[in-house]
Amino acid sequence: MNIPKLVLKNITRRKARFFFTLLGITVGIASFVTLLSLGGGLKNEIKKQASELGANLIVTPKGWCAYEQVSVLTGEQLPEAIPFDDARKISAIKGLTAVPYLTERTAIKNSPLPVIGILPEEMKIFKRWEIEKGDYFSSQDENAIVIGSGIAQQFKLNVLDKLTIKGRQFPVRGILKGTGSKDDIAMFMSLSVAQKLYGVGDKVSFVAVKVDDISKMDEYILKIQEAANVAVVSDKQLLRSVLSIVGTVSLTLQLIAAVAILAAAFGIINTMMTAIYERRREIGILQAIGAREITIFKIFLLESGFYGLLGGVIGIVAGLIFSSIASPYISQNEFTAFMKGSEMAVTFDSKLIIGSLLFSVFVSLISGLYPAWKASRLSPVEAISYE
Repeated sequence: MNIPKLVLKNITRRKARFFFTLLGITVGIASFVTLLSLGGGLKNEIKKQASELGANLIVTPKGWCAYEQVSVLTGEQLPEAIPFDDARKISAIKGLTAVPYLTERTAIKNSPLPVIGILPEEMKIFKRWEIEKGDYFSSQDENAIVIGSGIAQQFKLNVLDKLTIKGRQFPVRGILKGTGSKDDIAMFMSLSVAQKLYGVGDKVSFVAVKVDDISKMDEYILKIQEAANVAVVSDKQLLRSVLSIVGTVSLTLQLIAAVAILAAAFGIINTMMTAIYERRREIGILQAIGAREITIFKIFLLESGFYGLLGGVIGIVAGLIFSSIASPYISQNEFTAFMKGSEMAVTFDSKLIIGSLLFSVFVSLISGLYPAWKASRLSPVEAISYE
């Protein structure tokens, strides 16, 4: 008796039922793979942007919530709450380099974009920027802007073009070389000019700090807090905060995908139970020619496992394709705005692929246990007399 051939013949006997049962597990696994691959790519991008921030410590106003910490990485507009005098006091501490940020918003052709007020010379050294076209700021209070390469490409801007921000025109002084970070999709102007333009007085949003000796991090944090009434978070703490939010959202979506897989499992159980009643006479004939209970059990269990194997393979391929198509649209979301500068890379992890396939087969085998047991326990007399 050729069991594999018999299994294949049995499950394809009812083509419509085979298709819809297979579709259930395929959709569930495809959803699962899509969410995991996008989630992996998102986490990698967050880690990349955190490292490209170039800071060991982030000085924030006291009382900032997790969303505002996320906005440090995304480049979203933040409240202005740190007096510039406090930023000066922090900069005066020996052993560290501190640069203030004033993050605001504007729009070009109805597309919202960040405007960041900076101390030009300090920021250029801090970020190691290079100019691709034009020049950099000639003074600390020049009425001009420097734009990222992403903005220049998206809106076809060039040096000396003028942009209107808050009703005032600013010439494009220079275009930065691509960095692969959110700097590519930001506009920069002198801090003093930005403060006047947005009417925020002498306030800044946050201060990025780079320390000379990482082993003295706690000591620097205490010195900063003594110098100014602010909160200080390390780059690792900031990263953990952002990843915890992403992880919560990702887990919720994965649970939704798990519900789809659970529904597919019940579909397999229903299909296999129906097959038992339709094939009672066949089961009886197998028993009559010497097939043991364990053989009948294996046949039905392999049938359910085949759904998991084939559905898993198709679902994984579909999930990876869909995640590749969806990633550009995901990166246009406000929460993932920091990915606009560089398209989010989808994670094609071999562990994800193998794990998803094994999970699909496991779920299908578990779903087939009861039907297989039920089929194997059918008495020969009952089975062979069924019409």
